[in-house]
Amino acid sequence: MMDKPITTSDVPPRFLSSALLVGHVPHRALASDPRVSYAVYIPPNHYSHGVGVDTVPAKLPLLVSLHGTRRHVFDIYDLVPFAESTPCAFLTPLFPAGLDGPNDIDSYKLLRSKTLRSDLALLSILDEVATRWPGIDTEKIFLMGFSGGGQFAHRFLYLYPERLAAVSVGAPGRTTLLDEQQDWPAGTKNVEALFEKAINRDLIKGVPIQLVVGDADVKVPGGEEFWTWVRQLKAKSKGQDEEHGLQTIDQGRMATMQNLRDSWKQAGIEAQLDIVKGVAHDAKGVRECVLEFLRHWMLKHSSN
Repeated sequence: MMDKPITTSDVPPRFLSSALLVGHVPHRALASDPRVSYAVYIPPNHYSHGVGVDTVPAKLPLLVSLHGTRRHVFDIYDLVPFAESTPCAFLTPLFPAGLDGPNDIDSYKLLRSKTLRSDLALLSILDEVATRWPGIDTEKIFLMGFSGGGQFAHRFLYLYPERLAAVSVGAPGRTTLLDEQQDWPAGTKNVEALFEKAINRDLIKGVPIQLVVGDADVKVPGGEEFWTWVRQLKAKSKGQDEEHGLQTIDQGRMATMQNLRDSWKQAGIEAQLDIVKGVAHDAKGVRECVLEFLRHWMLKHSSN
């Protein structure tokens, strides 16, 4: 028995908190790639009294929040009031820096890199959650990501629209356009070769999409002088730092978001663009707008 994951169906409800299966669940290593971990928060009230079974008729929606480049983990605490009031469970994966080498900070954003398939890692996490918490809906998730998390979120949307009930893409510094003339990650020309999966634009059109950015998020991330230095460093290393194929950044995130929205519109994909006044590049500054969007679609999804 102890070689198998203990699930909420195995534990009497009065012991779920002591078994660390409700409330804040500690970061857990992913079985298929222990370099990746995740934390979960489950509102304790979701489980009613009974004898070791899930008695809630409707499954709890799941919000997945993808971290940015700095790997801040404040969502583990900040999202609790939203989870309790909506209600929903939430999940915060952690893709550490350095997975693909000593200077790697970006590999998870691309879904596929030298040693990591972050898309498959998230799908495996969802499988583990479905096993331990059968009362949570993992088939269609609500996905949010800001900055580097926004990069992951919109690329995941391209490949797995069937797994998304709604998605919020927040202020990514780089984006992938639906451009069949450029290779991934700038475009989508070689997606099938890389992922063995085609992009289904019709399914993407069916996903509620939010693009969100602060109206003061207009500076080039890092500054133009920084990117001049980066180009010089890459030239000296003779391309060794190009292994992820990441583009340099030459515009602010406001312009990047507007370009992405316009590109999608040409492809027939509608997205809600929310520009938050008085906010620069700040996940917490746009948080209220993001959660308002997600709450609307969670409640609508739950009522169906």
